[in-house]
Amino acid sequence: MEKDQYYMNLALQEAKKGRYQTWKNPMVGAVVVKDDHILATGHHIHYGKSHAERDAISKLTPEQLFNSTLYVTLEPCNHYGKQPPCSDLIIQSKLKRVVIAQVDPHKLVTGKGIAKLRAHGIEVNTGILEKEAEELNQFYSFFYQNNRPWITVKQAVSLDYRVNCQSQTCTAITNQTVYDRVHQERADYQAILIGSNTALVDNPSLLTSVKTDYPPIRIILDRRGRLFNQQELKLLTDQQAPTWIFTQSPELIKMSTPKNVRIFPMRTNQLAEVMGTLTQEGIQSVYVEGGPTVAKTFVNEHLANYLIEYLSPNLLGKNGDLGLLANHPVTLKNVQIEQLADNLRIAGEINV
Repeated sequence: MEKDQYYMNLALQEAKKGRYQTWKNPMVGAVVVKDDHILATGHHIHYGKSHAERDAISKLTPEQLFNSTLYVTLEPCNHYGKQPPCSDLIIQSKLKRVVIAQVDPHKLVTGKGIAKLRAHGIEVNTGILEKEAEELNQFYSFFYQNNRPWITVKQAVSLDYRVNCQSQTCTAITNQTVYDRVHQERADYQAILIGSNTALVDNPSLLTSVKTDYPPIRIILDRRGRLFNQQELKLLTDQQAPTWIFTQSPELIKMSTPKNVRIFPMRTNQLAEVMGTLTQEGIQSVYVEGGPTVAKTFVNEHLANYLIEYLSPNLLGKNGDLGLLANHPVTLKNVQIEQLADNLRIAGEINV
């Protein structure tokens, strides 16, 4: 068991090498071992390219693979997608044993890869460092277990709980260290969401400083179509990342947009409808950076999973807008408090 955990830990470290490039696929790592010797390692390098198992196996000869053990952080797939089934390759390679950390929560895969391997006489063990594997792909696991995206609400506030000095103005609240952290933090999510007011007042780009082929999709909630007369905004013109707009405005729905901008007509003004569309589009995680109104709605409607609050030791005064005010008590678990120069980052999972 100790050896299994050792090799699985190596596979988990391999998986992390694919961070920011696997897009909708999970990060997966693999290690091939024979006679207590590591023969090869691999990971899912890029969305649409070889899976971790295939990456590791491709580095070895049939003689090396025969009767070897494969450690993999997620159940091997058993279906044709952008890549052929990894289960077939494992069987063809005549491996003796496969050790799996996490059973894949994706219904297309769950248990099927394991069943096929066992049907061909391969010994399969599961659950080795399972918790660590689930945490590695927390958003992926949550999406397929709950059929909706993981929602993180982030806000920056002053010591007197204000988000600006005055309504309808943009105020720099936090320090450069927080600014850099947020730009990096964005890359862990598949989408960033704001309301139309934030788009109009701040004119943000919502980009990440991390190099990735899959920058987060910028989502704007604009029920009334306020962006129609503000088509010069960065989100609509920079073409640096996809921009999705949710609206009920007939004018905005008919508006001609650059190829990176998509307009989603809304039948209602409910967040549940937006969430349903994001689920259909396969968006597994959303980083909510909108103002207090948007943040409050996610929390009040019990759609938020995680809260990140950046706190600056400044007083912005009574003319500023207050931050998120929930309609009900909210407690956090697994709270993390971190000092970033003279600012604090307070984050935790919302108890439901």
